[in-house]
Amino acid sequence: MDWQYSPPKCLRQKTHYNESPGQLKQSPESEEPPPMMSWFQRTTSTPSFQFGATALVAGGLTAAALLSYQHLRREEAIDELKSSIPELDKSHPGIQLTNYGTASSRHNNGRSTVLSKEDQKSAEFAARARRGDYDDDLIMEQLARNRVFLKDDGLAKLRDAFIIVVGCGGVGSHCTSALARSGVSRIRLIDFDQVTLSSLNRHAVATLADVGTSKVHCLQRRIQQITPWVHFDVRNQLFGPKDAASLLGHWDGKKPDYIVDAIDNIESKVALLEYCYKNGLPVISSMGAGCKSDPTRIFVGDISTSTEDPLSRSTRRRLRAVGVASGIPVVYSTEKPGPGKAELLPLPEEEFAKGSVGDLGVLPDFRVRILPVLGTMPATFGYTCANHVILKVTGYPCEYVPAKGREKLYDGILAQLQGSEEKIIRTMTPGEDAQGLKLPLTALDVGYVVEEVYKGKSAISGVTTRLALVRWRKPTASPIDLRIEKQKSSKIRLRELVCMTKEEASRHEKGITYSDKTPEDLYDAETVQYIEARIQEEIEFEQYR
Repeated sequence: MDWQYSPPKCLRQKTHYNESPGQLKQSPESEEPPPMMSWFQRTTSTPSFQFGATALVAGGLTAAALLSYQHLRREEAIDELKSSIPELDKSHPGIQLTNYGTASSRHNNGRSTVLSKEDQKSAEFAARARRGDYDDDLIMEQLARNRVFLKDDGLAKLRDAFIIVVGCGGVGSHCTSALARSGVSRIRLIDFDQVTLSSLNRHAVATLADVGTSKVHCLQRRIQQITPWVHFDVRNQLFGPKDAASLLGHWDGKKPDYIVDAIDNIESKVALLEYCYKNGLPVISSMGAGCKSDPTRIFVGDISTSTEDPLSRSTRRRLRAVGVASGIPVVYSTEKPGPGKAELLPLPEEEFAKGSVGDLGVLPDFRVRILPVLGTMPATFGYTCANHVILKVTGYPCEYVPAKGREKLYDGILAQLQGSEEKIIRTMTPGEDAQGLKLPLTALDVGYVVEEVYKGKSAISGVTTRLALVRWRKPTASPIDLRIEKQKSSKIRLRELVCMTKEEASRHEKGITYSDKTPEDLYDAETVQYIEARIQEEIEFEQYR
């Protein structure tokens, strides 16, 4: 039997308006619903539709319940996690960042934040040793060879010494290692940098496990496994003039016996050496080990004699500008560059396109290029520094062989320059007795112009032998000065001099000093430009003197 739709009773009556407004009338006769309404009513009345609708509603309610439950559980988990995080105080390692945004590897107990079990045992053992829980006989046995060499008195001085090492890279790490192994018991380490993979070719004690950690703490951690009784004062910061007094100050009331400069940044290096010089602090400075390969050419001498090294040259010139011309011992190499040897090349154009040095570097104006370094050379420089400190602290006799006997060369050039000035005065001031003329220059000044300004060679030909100094331009007025106790003195200044061979100097004087010609008439534009640039550079340095 077919099922037929029977409209509800309420739909069988038709409501309509009577002819009179506002009066309703019910119509008893049956009327068929509209087709669309009839289809909708038939569809919604089917069992399949009703079952599907019920399932859909039930599914929606279930999903809503699940989502609500998951949301509540997530909120509970977040609240639980938040409540488990402790409050950070000054002792928490998470807030102990350095001034350069790097993570510190120390916390309040003096231990590294990440230590292997072996390192943990070594740190605990070193802490006990520093507290005195270590047999002194064992220390003396470990230092037996030094004791025999330096005698008891010398070793006692070394064990009582307080040494500061500034810069803990290739040079500084080897120096520190040698000092600790030799008996120094108090060492302050100063460096802002971290160990990198490229550090491992020259660092004394760093391992792969130390990559990414601060150099000062890496050095302390490794060396205390060798000499656990050594007391370290580590400063993870960049040396600067503002912090010089605190970084180079006393430790437990004791003044530093010696300071080792192993910095490769020119600004910090000059600031350190100037402070030490002006405050009477004994210091040994390491010049550049980059691009060097001949250990037989490494010498210890005064900073005024160090040559053939861009870092040394820049350091000397800047120190002269602040009134420090000599009196600082340095470790340097006399090795000259040559065909096939490593050299510091200019940065490629694409590097300059990236921005200024301040944009490229980790720190403002800090060196960003990678220096060619043979790993053995920083070690040799570092051990030489340590050797110097050990000899000076213990009073062991030492006489260093000078790198070059150039003092006689400078004296000879000075004498030649004095004769040249006397001749100029007699020519420009007829009848003036120029004998005994005093020059406002010394042999050190001569060495400065020859070695620093013109790099030990003629500005004309590049020849390095039979050198002389001569005026670059003819004096426009009398070069004699009678203002100082009526002493006949020359008015010549360093910036007026140029380095040539003796033969070139003779031709220069004939062609310019005793004629109406100028250097532009005698030399090509490239030579004139080079010498004028050197003179202008010297003028800029003169304002600091």
